[in-house]
Amino acid sequence: MNQSPVSNESLVLGGKLEKLGVKELDAHATKTLRITAIMVMVIPFLGFMEAIRLLVAGRVFGHDLYLFLAMYCVHIGGISIGFHRLAAHRTFKTGLFLKHVFMISGSIAGQGPVMFWVATHRRHHTYSDSEGDPHSPHVKFGKNSLKGLWYAHMPWMLSKEVSSWSAFGLDILKDQTFYFYNRTYFAWLVLGLVIPTSIGYLLAESALGAWHGFIFGGLCRLFLANQAAWCVGSISHRFGGRPFNNRDQSANNWIVALLTFGEGLQNNHHAFPGWYRHGVKWWEPDLSGWLLTGLGKLGLVSGFRNPTQSDIEKLLR
Repeated sequence: MNQSPVSNESLVLGGKLEKLGVKELDAHATKTLRITAIMVMVIPFLGFMEAIRLLVAGRVFGHDLYLFLAMYCVHIGGISIGFHRLAAHRTFKTGLFLKHVFMISGSIAGQGPVMFWVATHRRHHTYSDSEGDPHSPHVKFGKNSLKGLWYAHMPWMLSKEVSSWSAFGLDILKDQTFYFYNRTYFAWLVLGLVIPTSIGYLLAESALGAWHGFIFGGLCRLFLANQAAWCVGSISHRFGGRPFNNRDQSANNWIVALLTFGEGLQNNHHAFPGWYRHGVKWWEPDLSGWLLTGLGKLGLVSGFRNPTQSDIEKLLR
């Protein structure tokens, strides 16, 4: 049986991607990934527009904004503490109960299963702002390009190139808890919509209240929280302070840090990726780091990874 010829260029590209820890999806898998990514981008946006319509029309229940804020905090906290600092960097240890809480909170964010998230993020650190970085604003379209900034914010999710789990996530595969939440990701994503919908119904005692809960605590929250989170890979690699010379373009952007509970302090984080805190100074806005410090004092988390003061001063020099 004759086979389609494979060009030398394709073979070279495939070998190059493999060395970078990258896999290229086939046409069917690429189509599935892109449809899923577009749904994550577009459907929450429609919910955001509905929330704006309700606000402008003055048809908002008093509890709608509180429900949005509560779900926003769970969403960002799950990504910042659960997926990022616990799973991706193993910056602290915790008991099984809190591990479940952090994984559920991260899964409702709609940023992909934990294994996908961790592999993508570790690849980002490995090749930060150079060839191989999945979402750098400086590589694909050249440095300081507006197209690159936009690509790093959202369109990178449409790429047919994905990070290899075997290269960047073997420990996640071997962890039963992480693996469970990776397999059941969509169930938790749906739960993140059911919870605010149910609370809205109970508070307003009406189907209209359920709709408001679905919009404000569900879709609008997904849109705004993920826009803030995606700014970490785009805005915080273009604009902000750079106290550490990390040989990449990571920057400390305080606005993004405030919206993402410390994730926007990218220059600090890239200098010390294994540190459970992103704020080097105590007053730098790192709500996730402050919360973990508090949980540590209560004995609920432990095993914090910290650089020494001499390590910090050495990098600053």
